[in-house]
Amino acid sequence: MPRLGGRRRGGASLLGRPIISEGRPGRQPSPDPSFPGGHRPTGRKDHTREIPMTTTSSLLSGVPETMLWTLHNRATEAGRPDGILRDEMARQIYRSLDYDFERSFGKAEPSHGVRSVVFDAEVRAFLAHHPDGVIVNLGEGLETQRFRVAGERALWLSVDVPEAIAIRERFITPDEQHHHVALSVMDRQWFDAVPSGRAVFITAQGLLMYFTPEDVAALLRDMAARFPGAWFMFDHIPRWFSERTLRGYQKTPHYTAPPMPWGINRDEVTPTLRAWLPDLADLVTVPFRWPRGGMRWFLGTMEAIPLLRRYGAGMTKIRFGGGDA
Repeated sequence: MPRLGGRRRGGASLLGRPIISEGRPGRQPSPDPSFPGGHRPTGRKDHTREIPMTTTSSLLSGVPETMLWTLHNRATEAGRPDGILRDEMARQIYRSLDYDFERSFGKAEPSHGVRSVVFDAEVRAFLAHHPDGVIVNLGEGLETQRFRVAGERALWLSVDVPEAIAIRERFITPDEQHHHVALSVMDRQWFDAVPSGRAVFITAQGLLMYFTPEDVAALLRDMAARFPGAWFMFDHIPRWFSERTLRGYQKTPHYTAPPMPWGINRDEVTPTLRAWLPDLADLVTVPFRWPRGGMRWFLGTMEAIPLLRRYGAGMTKIRFGGGDA
């Protein structure tokens, strides 16, 4: 994965007044081999811990830039007076990093904020019916959904590769209701961290496009077999954008996006998923809707024309067959 380089200039102007006071970064729990992924919760709830305004270079060491791309867009959207997302924790993390976000990623845009709003709404709806349910966030990186969505009785699991979990825990501390599982999402051992007998909602934001179609299909089949009746929500990119990344998509002169092998056009989503999962109980796909500006008009026009609609990105929620309603 691309690694960090460069420093942030003018970060305060992106988000307005500083909101971070001095404090201590999150403590990393000691690995525990009895807990899947080796990270047993600390038993301490820590929803309001502030991040120090001044960070050392070691805080940035080894951070994959894909984590920062989404953080850039979410935190900036959350800082706009007309923004559609409220995410104070993302703003805190963003402001704590001495990194030149605009140099790498260009000016922030609302796509990841839009995605967060839609995913948050679906998780809230799930928790309204299943307040003691389990939320599993795959490949979560520096996503801060747990701070935006209330769910005091729910169990939250953040599953990501060990390097990403280590980075996450520099800013976000696990506790008795928010567990970190340091495993690749393709390592089925994370299944064992999900308790039985509780409703389950699994999310994958900005994740599945980085795998091959065969790997995605296998993962979905295995999750469906292990978690009958569970909900799964993910976002997807169209084929043309996948092909563009495979050729080397240079977002700015200083950042080239990683290859994204799995692209799927919107009109292919339903037949593909039903072929992979014949017992699928439910499926709904929604587009990305821009909140403002010329892109709002452009994407709205695309949605109105079936021939063009298929080439847009989307978000899909499915429910695996079996289980209780």
